[in-house]
Order: sequence, then structure tokens, then C-alpha cells
Amino acid sequence: MKINQTILKEFILVGFSAYPHVQTFLFVVFFCLYLLTLAGNLTIMGLTWVDRSLHTPMYLFLSSLSFSETCYTLSIIPKMLTDLLAKNRSISVIDCSLQMCFFLGLGGTNCIILTLMGYDRFLAICNPLRYPLLMTNIICGQLVASAWAGGFFISLIETVLIFKSYFCKPNLVKHFFCHMRAVVRLSCEDSDLTEFIVTVISVSGLLGTFLLIILTYVFILSTVLRIPSSEGKQKAFSTCASHITVVIIHFGFASIVYLKPEASGGDDTLIAIPYTVITPFLSPMIFSLRNKDMKNAFKKIMEKTVALDK
Repeated sequence: MKINQTILKEFILVGFSAYPHVQTFLFVVFFCLYLLTLAGNLTIMGLTWVDRSLHTPMYLFLSSLSFSETCYTLSIIPKMLTDLLAKNRSISVIDCSLQMCFFLGLGGTNCIILTLMGYDRFLAICNPLRYPLLMTNIICGQLVASAWAGGFFISLIETVLIFKSYFCKPNLVKHFFCHMRAVVRLSCEDSDLTEFIVTVISVSGLLGTFLLIILTYVFILSTVLRIPSSEGKQKAFSTCASHITVVIIHFGFASIVYLKPEASGGDDTLIAIPYTVITPFLSPMIFSLRNKDMKNAFKKIMEKTVALDK
């Protein structure tokens, strides 16, 4: 580190400052999407908690995913919304490291839970007789706990690698949150190796979980195709439709962020919007709107509420 370089204690999140004339519009759009995202996830968690018919591994996994995504959006969107209206977009180095750790940890947790949901469907379709023994609520809880531990273990490694060095001016993070690529480039030292390592870790986790999901669906597909009746095939596919849709959206947008060639900071900011804002918004909508059990549980709750009001 050069003597005349000042060690940074805070960063400035550039965010959407390159688009000053649309920041108010972006605030309204993102705020509405955030409220709908919270409403969708809280509805799924609430229905799973209240309705005993949903106390099954499939819906416990879904509820866990909703909780993880709620925390995931909470780690970045409130700060982003504040910065859209504020002139001071600073964030301390400590707060930046915490935001990055939670963002990466919760993102990894989401990937692992989606993988576990695929594994749950694999057991239910390919081993229906043994399913009650292989996937109990206790085992489901242990798997979810492992997902959180695994996600944050990887996140902690990446965050420590990035923040183990000092940072120098300019302190402009060309993003709307503490994205690892944008932050690591502000290091006083040569950051190429660190950036390469954390990128490899992230891509390995992303591709690893996605390939496991693909593998489970290869087995599911081979089993479903052997079902003699078309009604049985349709029923089996219907239990997987929502999960497949969310997986395609989640990993599709994530791959754009992590597998794309190196781009400018402005491009990174825009490209990250689908993964950080749109995916968490679509996920609860897909799982709730396409799920008969969820809709029936919601209907029962509404009927009870109306009955109590009378």
C-alpha cells in the first residue's frame, strides 16, 4: 500500500445516480414490487403456519424459501430505496461487509433450498411408498438448517477474502448495493486473484446446485414416463410445475449476473435488477397462484374471517 493512499472507512453507492431524472419513478416501481414481494412471502409463511394440512415437507420447504427470500430482499432493497431519494449514499465499510455477507449467504441458501425442494419431489414421485419415512418434518427441518449453514459458510469465506485487505480512494461502488465485484476492485492491493477466487466459488455453487436439480428431474422424468395413465402423468408434472418455473427464473437471472463477461459498473447495476428485485417478486406469486392447496388454505382463512365478523 502506498503511503499517500488513505484507508477508506466508507463507500459511496453510485446506484442509479447516472439516471437522475427517473429516480423517483424507479423508487415508486421498486417500492411497489417490494411491498408485493413481502405480501406474497408473508402470505405463504402465514398460511403454512396456520393451516395444519400444509404441515408437510413440501410446504415447509416452501415456507423456508419464502422466509429466506424475505430476508434476502431486506438486506438490499430498503437501502436501495433510501438511496434513490437521498443525496448521501454512503455506507460504512463494516455495514458494506455485513450487507455483502447476508446477500451472498441468503442467495446461496435460496439455491440450496430450491435444490432440496427438487430432491423432495424426486422422493415423492420416484419413491412414493418410502417417502413418509425418507422425508419427515424433522428431516426437512434438518435439511433447511443445513441449507442456511452451507449458504452462510460459503458467504463468510467470500466476504473475508474480499474485506481482508484495505480499500483506497476512489470510494465509489458502481452498484446499488455492495456487490462483490464492485467492492473488490477498490482494494489497495492487486484484486485480480481475489476476484477470480470469489467468482469461482460463486459460479461453482450456482452451477453445482443447478446441476443437482437437473439430475433430480432426469430421474423424475424417467419415472413419470413409465406411469401408464395420462392422468397420473399430469398429476405428477403438476406438482413440479411451479418449482421448475421458479428454478428457471432464479438460475436464469443469476447466471446472467455471475456468468456474463466483465462489464462496466452501469451495466452491472441494470443487469442485477432482475436477480435482486424481480426474481423475489415472481417466486411467491408463482408458488401461490399455481398451487391449489395454497389457494384452498387462503379461501378457508377468508371464510373463517368473514364468519367471525358476522
